[in-house]
Parts: sequence; structure tokens; C-alpha cells
Amino acid sequence: MAIDTPTAPATPAAARAPQDGRLSGRAKLVLFVLCAAQFMVALDFSVLNVALPVLGDDLGLSRSALQWAVTAFALPSGGFLLLFGRIADLYGRKKLFLTGLALFGAASLLAALAWDPASFLTGRALQGLGAAVIVPTGMSLLTTTFPEGPQRDRALGISGTLLSLGFTVGMVLGGVMTDTLGWRSTMGLLAVAAVIVLALAPGLLPESRTSDRPRLDIPGAITVTGGLLALIYSLSTAAQRGFGGADVCGTLVAGLLLLAAFVVVESKAAAPLVSLPMLKRRTVAWGNLGGLVTFSMMSTVIFVLTLYLQEVLGLSSFRTGLVFGVQGVMSAVAGSYAAKVIGRFGARRTLVVSLLGQGLFIALLLALGRESGALLATVAVSLASMCHLGAIISYGLTVTSGVPDEEQGLATGLVTTTQQVGITIGIPLLGVLATTGDDLFHRVRTVLLIDAVIVVAAAALVAVGLGRRKA
Repeated sequence: MAIDTPTAPATPAAARAPQDGRLSGRAKLVLFVLCAAQFMVALDFSVLNVALPVLGDDLGLSRSALQWAVTAFALPSGGFLLLFGRIADLYGRKKLFLTGLALFGAASLLAALAWDPASFLTGRALQGLGAAVIVPTGMSLLTTTFPEGPQRDRALGISGTLLSLGFTVGMVLGGVMTDTLGWRSTMGLLAVAAVIVLALAPGLLPESRTSDRPRLDIPGAITVTGGLLALIYSLSTAAQRGFGGADVCGTLVAGLLLLAAFVVVESKAAAPLVSLPMLKRRTVAWGNLGGLVTFSMMSTVIFVLTLYLQEVLGLSSFRTGLVFGVQGVMSAVAGSYAAKVIGRFGARRTLVVSLLGQGLFIALLLALGRESGALLATVAVSLASMCHLGAIISYGLTVTSGVPDEEQGLATGLVTTTQQVGITIGIPLLGVLATTGDDLFHRVRTVLLIDAVIVVAAAALVAVGLGRRKA
């Protein structure tokens, strides 16, 4: 999300609807377009997951290279998120939103028509770049179009529900389409969706930009994006070839140096992409740690379970999609009760308990067998995902609670960045351990064990960090 989300100079038509939460007809259409775009991006995160083994066989991608189908999308979508949010503030959110949609649609078509691994991964990377434009500009358009209060609460609630639904639908739809039409149809579906949204958006969305014209933090964007790209590349390559190669060591060192330079740049920047003073707040620092862990570790679980269900148990893409479909439904159920739970126990306590529950239910997956385990996988990953959703909602509230109104944009930007970076780093850090070596079952168990330990440890750290009282 963009760092700033100030009210647009002109009040959009959608914002002049009744203030009791009801939306006018035009406001509903605006909300539909914005939510459809976010739904499309959420769909892209999941629709390809169950098709990975089939895709790998078709394009000649080895098992160890399959994670790049996910990482190639996640790297640019996370690395460029803050930069495009800031550019949208400066030059117009609607204009950039439309550009992102066009890029996303064209990239989806390229991925659908891919003739070799290079062309496919190029399409995925361009999809991620388009998503890095769509996500922050779409959210900024939503918050500047609908005024704070009942209308915005309702709009954000609908948007959040559709994001969760998009992931669920993607897993099920990906399985059905892969089995019936082939994996290429999943990418073709995204291209068609982008064209439809792009056709509706220009006549409905208002233009908006911030009035204070903040400076663009180019050095910050270059260092953080370059650092993440180098770090993820080195870790992913090391999982296949070890750390002995010059390219692996070189990119690892370069990534760490660039991230260190990013911290220095942000400490001196007049309009930083990430506010370092903001990170000194207990709730912001520890809340974002919880968010980073819950996103990165859950994305890893989904990746390795997909390999386990299809390559160890021999399930079809469709049946694998049904497993994750149940998971998505249970997550939606958890989402409907999350607000009540947080209202009763508080966001901080809910975050700690949710992380602990996620870790324990992931540990339950260690009981999976070589011959059977689909039912256990369905139950355990569904329960872990319910806790995961509780952690997502409570970490966002933890980070933004107690922050002054004029700094809410900074806090919200950190929440969104944590989400994207978490999705980006999880699979390269742990998921690749399951794709190297001959005994896939043993390696999946190893990844799940490490994953569970990290989440439980994070729950303990967040509990201590949030529990400390200021001197």
C-alpha cells in the first residue's frame, strides 16, 4: 500500500453516498471493479499451485526449479510494492491502476502461451510487477473513494472477504481447470479477467493523488528491491547447488549489503519508503514480526503439501484443489468470527494464540504417512489456516492501534509490505528443501518440522515483546 492515503482533492461521487454504510448504485460498481482486481491478484497466488507438477512436466521444469513459478511472481510483487504506491500518490492512482491491469493481462497471456521455462517465468515475473501496481493503487483508490466510517468499513470488509475467497476459489478452480483444460487455462483465465476489469475501470474510477507531492525515494526503492532479489536468488540457488558457487556467495553478500544500505538510506531520507522511527514502536515491530512469520511459513506449508499430495500420495490436481478448498472455507469461517474474538480478548493476545495454534497444527502434519494422509492433511491445514487468518487480522490491528492519524498511512504501508515480503521469502527459504534430493516424503516432513518450530518460537517472542511494559 502507498505510504500516504490522504483524501483526494475532489470528493468522488461514490463518497457522496449516504453515511449509514449504504452504497449508491455507482458506488457499488466502483467497489466491484476494485474488488474484482484484488480478487484477480489473490486468484493468481493460488490458481497455479495445484498445477505445479503438471506444469513442470510440460515445460521441462525440474522439481527443484518449480518454486520459481511462485517466486518469480512474488519477488517483484513484494519488492516494488512501496515504490509503485508512492508513484501513484504523485502521478495519479487511477492512471497507474489501469497501467497495472494492462501489464497483468499481457503477462498472463504470455504465461499461458509459454513455450519454454524462460518465457513462462518471464510472464510470471511481469504478472508480479503488474500486481505490485494493482495492489497498492487499488487499496488507495478504495480508501480515498469511500469516506472514513461505515462506508469504508463495509467496503474494506467486502474487499477482505473477496481476497480470502479468491485464494480458496483459486485452489479449487486450478485443480478443475488443470484436469479438464490443462494448466495453461489457469493463466488464460487471468488474462480474460484483466481485460474485463480494464474495460470497466476507466469510466467508473475517479482520479486521485496526494496534494503534498512527497519526494520519490528512488535510492530506497533500488536498495530494498535489489537486496531482496539478490538474497532470494542466492538462497534458492544454494538449495540446488550449495553455497560453493561464486554466483551464490556473491549475490548473498550483495543482497545483505544492499539491505544494510537500505536501512542507512531510510534513516536519512526526507520521505522514506519505510519509516524507521515507526518500527521502534513495540506494537509495530513485534506485530510485523508476527505477520512476517505467519505469511512466510503458511505459504511454505501450502507449497510442500501440494508436492506431497500429488507426488507422494498420487492425488490428481482436482482432488488436491478440494483439500485446499476445504482449507479456504474454514478460513472464511474463522474470518467471520475473528472480530468478535479480537473484541473480547484483544488483538495482541489473539495474535500470540493464533501463531501458537498455527505452529501446533502444522506440527500435526508430521503424522502424515507415505501411503495415506489426505484426510489428516485436510483437517490439519484447515485448522492451521484458521489460526493463520486470526494472526493476519490481529497483526494488522496490533500494528495500527495507537498510531496517530497522521502516521496511519506509514503503519498500513508496513502491514502490506510485511504481507508481500512474507509471501516472497517463505518458499525460497524453506520450500526448496523439499525439492532437492530423492526422498521427497522425508524432505517434506523436515520442512514441516522446521516450519512449526519457527512459528511457535515467533509466538513466544511476540508474547514477550508485546508484554514488555515501557520503562
